[in-house]
Amino acid sequence: MTEKPDGQEEVFAFLADPLTYGYPRGGSEAVRRIDTHAASVFLAGGRALKVKRAVRFSFLDYSTLEKRKAACEAELAVNARYAPEIYRGILAITREADGALALQGDGTPVEWAVDMHRFDETRTLDNLADTIDEGLAEALGSAVAAAHAQSPVVEAGPWIEALKTYVDRNLSAFRDSPALFEPDAVTALDRQARDAYARIGPLLLVRGRMGRVRRCHGDLHLGNIALIDGRPVLFDAVEFDPLIATGDVLYDLAFLLMDLCNRNRVDAANIILNRYLIETRCIEDLDGLAALPFFLSLRAAIRAQVTAARLNRAAANARPAIAQSARRYFALSRRAIAPPAPGLIAVGGLSGTGKTRLARKLAPHVSPLPGAVILRSDIERKALFGAAETEKLPESAYAAEVTRRVYATLNDKARRVVIAGHSALVDAVFAKRDERDGVAAAAKSIGVRLQALFLTASLDARLARLRGRSNDASDADEAVARAQERFDLDQREWEAIDASGSVEETLTRALDVLGFSENKTAPRN
Repeated sequence: MTEKPDGQEEVFAFLADPLTYGYPRGGSEAVRRIDTHAASVFLAGGRALKVKRAVRFSFLDYSTLEKRKAACEAELAVNARYAPEIYRGILAITREADGALALQGDGTPVEWAVDMHRFDETRTLDNLADTIDEGLAEALGSAVAAAHAQSPVVEAGPWIEALKTYVDRNLSAFRDSPALFEPDAVTALDRQARDAYARIGPLLLVRGRMGRVRRCHGDLHLGNIALIDGRPVLFDAVEFDPLIATGDVLYDLAFLLMDLCNRNRVDAANIILNRYLIETRCIEDLDGLAALPFFLSLRAAIRAQVTAARLNRAAANARPAIAQSARRYFALSRRAIAPPAPGLIAVGGLSGTGKTRLARKLAPHVSPLPGAVILRSDIERKALFGAAETEKLPESAYAAEVTRRVYATLNDKARRVVIAGHSALVDAVFAKRDERDGVAAAAKSIGVRLQALFLTASLDARLARLRGRSNDASDADEAVARAQERFDLDQREWEAIDASGSVEETLTRALDVLGFSENKTAPRN
């Protein structure tokens, strides 16, 4: 049920008038208005005012002035945590003694608005998805991890129950649109979703007890992330319903990952996932990956039915594109809920052969979505010592016993990832037989075949790459590379890959050896 925003037309006209902000009418400073189903935003100069529309839906109620004020206060409280540089406060639109409207005047409040610093609205990531590079993807993973670190822990039970209602609503919406969603496919998706929900239920309860269910952003898609001063800033978090904003941290992250996968940016989604896991340093999140297919599928299914609902009010010429978008989300939901079997890949090679570069390029090609979890020895070694990723460790950190611990950690994490149903890609030198035997034993212990690559390149090529390396987790330098020339390498059980050329050439060779199709996960490289 909805209500028209009666009584707000005068306020909206006032906020759309340049004179309200001290600008002349007809001048260069026009006011831009953006409407959504629940709010109207007025952009004027460096300011943005967001007014809740006087509407009532099944999931929110803004039908009275008191409720709209409370919603503005809640939006400020929630979002100031994520984007203090955007959210300034709330203000009243008042009726003055002479009958005129004013911003924060002395009269009686007739409406309330969230007062924000305006940012370039063309710099939200839904507008920049095609240009997200590795650096920005890394920053996104870090930003989400930082947001979750400060998100309050909440009781998991109500959210876990709510997940079932989301599945129910999706089924009802899909069945109401048989011309859009093929009935047999709807039935299959619903069955798979319910099976997955039942399977991961105990895991979600455990994660709730561990504090991994929190009051998160709740609406973390690309359109709610802005690039401000070159930095991704999360904004417009859900404020109207704590339950909708609640979720496992991986469920919150899954919205962003799904949005990128839907736009054929699996490569960016993979970097974000891996950076997130590195930043949180929560080994239990590797077990939590068992829920990721359900999370991705549910996020896509919700977007499919929400997009389909727009058809009823869309102009005739817009309907074909909306229908196509809804079907695309639905197809992604079906793809995510039924992932192929996971695998374990190891990439070895002496320092400077390009293992890490290859791993990053290779991971998005490895199912399930959004690609393999990369486990890198350099990062695990730094974590072992509680050091920053680019902090140089002392020579003692590379003692044989420490190195054995690092490889044991890699093998343990790889097992956890694969047992959770995801694929793992281990990036380490693997110069010694016991190191290679260890990862092979890890694969055997969980019943998967190890696919092992060993990169080769000349000393000159390796030295050149090491000289060009900066801001990296590896401490290897020219002295290390020269010392490695004395290694007695006998890795005949691993596939040798010539890595003397570009990373793209190495990737092509690796994909061929692994038997992967270039379009297996349709990444953008």
